[in-house]
Amino acid sequence: MAKSRTLYVCHECGAEFPQYFGRCSACHAWNSLEEQIEQPAPTPSQRFSWSHLQGENPDGLAEVTKPGQPRASFLLSQISDQSQSRMPSGYGELDRVLGGGIVPGSLVLIGGEPGIGKSTLLLQVANLLSYRNRVLYVSAEESGQQVKLRSQRLGVGEEIETETKPENGSQHPPTPTDPFTEQLKNRQSKQPDEPRHVSTENGENTTPKPESSTISHHEQDLYLLPETDLEVILRELESLKPQLAVIDSIQTVFFSSLTSAPGSVAQVRECTSALMQVAKRENITLLIVGHVTKDGGIAGPRVLEHLVDTVLYFEGDRFASHRLLRSMKNRFGATHEIGVFEMVAHGLKEVSNPSELFLGNRDDFSPGTSTVVALEGTRPIVVEIQALVSPASYGSARRATTGVDSSRLLQILAVLEKRVGIPLSKLDAYVASVGGLKVEEPAADLGIAIAIVASFRDRVVDPRTILIGEIGLGGQVRPVSQLELRLREAAKLGFKRAIIPKGQSPADLGLQIIPVSKVIDAIIASIPAQPPTMNDEF
Repeated sequence: MAKSRTLYVCHECGAEFPQYFGRCSACHAWNSLEEQIEQPAPTPSQRFSWSHLQGENPDGLAEVTKPGQPRASFLLSQISDQSQSRMPSGYGELDRVLGGGIVPGSLVLIGGEPGIGKSTLLLQVANLLSYRNRVLYVSAEESGQQVKLRSQRLGVGEEIETETKPENGSQHPPTPTDPFTEQLKNRQSKQPDEPRHVSTENGENTTPKPESSTISHHEQDLYLLPETDLEVILRELESLKPQLAVIDSIQTVFFSSLTSAPGSVAQVRECTSALMQVAKRENITLLIVGHVTKDGGIAGPRVLEHLVDTVLYFEGDRFASHRLLRSMKNRFGATHEIGVFEMVAHGLKEVSNPSELFLGNRDDFSPGTSTVVALEGTRPIVVEIQALVSPASYGSARRATTGVDSSRLLQILAVLEKRVGIPLSKLDAYVASVGGLKVEEPAADLGIAIAIVASFRDRVVDPRTILIGEIGLGGQVRPVSQLELRLREAAKLGFKRAIIPKGQSPADLGLQIIPVSKVIDAIIASIPAQPPTMNDEF
């Protein structure tokens, strides 16, 4: 029988060492090694293996295929190419990030800072899905009473009714309306319908009797399990067999056979592996909440992100009401897609048109403002860029950004000073995106440069002009990807002009296209020679 041994595991990258070191040689992180004792007892992934759960191999050990036994592999061409149906979550923004809906049997990891709204979002999703699916919510951080108080604030657990009337001449009533759709309608409007009054011949108001109808009461199939023990959670998943389960959170779930504390590298790895095997076998969709480190990454070993199918990050400014759900890994859809939500009194509400959220007041003609179209995944978002250039108060000039990559700002400032001749080395430069949206793609370079020059010259850029283009070190305006998609979004919001890189020929979308090849050409086309007044019309 194997003996236990002591290892030191890095909680940043998961590297293992036979002895303690002050610095991890794999990721170069200091004081990141944690002591871990490997026990000879079978791990949860072995205990709940396929053969053990099917009644074979009671020792819980995987069997090795002997020579001569039938092969378990098959030809790739024999696999059916029928597309797997997805399960709508009830939120179009979440479905967009997931690639069109929730894939049955998939593992989705959602990370974010404390208090950003991860548990709120998943509780609302579990509430909507529970009207037509069996849902299990595992709360490893809160008690049942605490979850109940939060659910009452969010309106979770309200019974819904649907009324169906028989058609004329039909003896059987039509199929009742999907309770999931009714719940979506009730979530948007809670006001009951007022009774309809009818005046008779003698002037009396009466309320007509309702026609023959069928009232269907739809109750939730939502179960709550306040538990942190992994074995109890696995047994509940096997016996209840829900279509969807929420684990909140994976860092607080522990396996009793491991001596390390909950949230350690070994605990997170083994708990996720065991949950994955049960979910894949029973075709259960798992939504797992993960904590983040001070650097913004998912806490725990990097293997955690490799085990799951989708990794989502819930981002947002604690001083703002909007939240961004960003896809960093998705085996069933595109990555870097974003969904926009707004935190209100009764929970999270999706924002169908995020461009209006990140677009400032276009009636306010202030110098140093421009408009760009950022592409997040496959979604174009119109964002307002604001810049402020002022004399430096100290010896060296300051550069500060909010929502804009600071290295891109330094590069743009150097190009403007070297290629255009604008003295910016002794001036403070502040650049920000409205709403705090992170604009990191190079297609926003031209808008940032024009905003800086407009602030330097104290000029106002036409608020109906959109700027798209990447700036090279030689001052060239380089082409960008998905130009027609960006211009279509700008035309939909009422923009009239678009300054784009020369050489790209988009379709006619009703915009005045101004192609430019140099930054100086874009400055001449977008910034007027004389400062406008309030009586001027663009």
